[in-house]
Amino acid sequence: MPLSGGIARGAPEYQEGIGSIEEVEAGLSEVGYIPSRQIATAVYLAHHLRKPMLVEGPAGVGKTELAKSIAAWLELPLIRMQCYEGLDEAKALYEWKYGKQLLYTQILRDKIGEVLGDTPTLDAAIGKLHDFGDLFFSPEFLEPRPLLRALQAPAGAVLLVDEVDKSDQEFEAFLLEILSDYQVTIPEIGRVSANVPPVVVLTSNNMRDLGDALKRRCLHLHIGFPDPKLESRIIESRVPEAGERLRRQLVAFVQSLRGLDLKKSPSVSETLDWARVLVLLHVGVLEAGLVRDTLNVLLKFETDIETAGRQLGELVGKARREAGLEA
Repeated sequence: MPLSGGIARGAPEYQEGIGSIEEVEAGLSEVGYIPSRQIATAVYLAHHLRKPMLVEGPAGVGKTELAKSIAAWLELPLIRMQCYEGLDEAKALYEWKYGKQLLYTQILRDKIGEVLGDTPTLDAAIGKLHDFGDLFFSPEFLEPRPLLRALQAPAGAVLLVDEVDKSDQEFEAFLLEILSDYQVTIPEIGRVSANVPPVVVLTSNNMRDLGDALKRRCLHLHIGFPDPKLESRIIESRVPEAGERLRRQLVAFVQSLRGLDLKKSPSVSETLDWARVLVLLHVGVLEAGLVRDTLNVLLKFETDIETAGRQLGELVGKARREAGLEA
């Protein structure tokens, strides 16, 4: 018997609620996430097909933020499972409440005489004790972890499996049943199925190649660095204090910076941090000296800072020209 309802294979239930791709774009924008058309389309399809989304791309481009924003927009709880090497079933799915089991065992030991009563044979006594053994591995002794909590969420949830590429291949294989049928089998209890399948978002920074079986079960979405227009909209949404003139310069500079041979190009999250820094410093026009002093906000490796530093005057001048501040 399923613990929480059941789902027919190939015909999952879902709530109608997203009428169009444009509705996705508007909804995510309302909670501060500016999606590209490709992102909005993937979210729309994932919702109606009830398929997990595998979101890949460089760190800091908004993969995790997408899951958070979907949860905020749909007003669903966000259940996050951070993956790492060595992650196992006990940490991801469930574990038993050993302290509670031990307490009940002590109570049973103290009451053993009353439990067995005048049981005439050893087999009959063992049978009675066996019933109590099953009780110790019942749902009330179960401690749900993120995967099980997502399946049991009464009104649905957004399940974020973050950085799945950092987990082992064994754990990746363990995920397949959940991603296929929104159910999992617990040996001591049986099948646990979701009444309302969660919205599942898996993120990957491409630390390793994921298996074909996992990819087949998901809709694939790659989020790369945004084009200038989209990046400008993102900054306007998240750092509205940065005026249009500063925003144009900032975006042009970061876009040029990504064209250099860097160990790690600045991500959207780092661009937003830099925008906040420039606002804090009351910057109206980019100057080479100020950019040099704050370059560590954008670039995380000293070799990258040195590479950019050698071309800083040219990059700043180009940004100002593209922003229309210089002829």
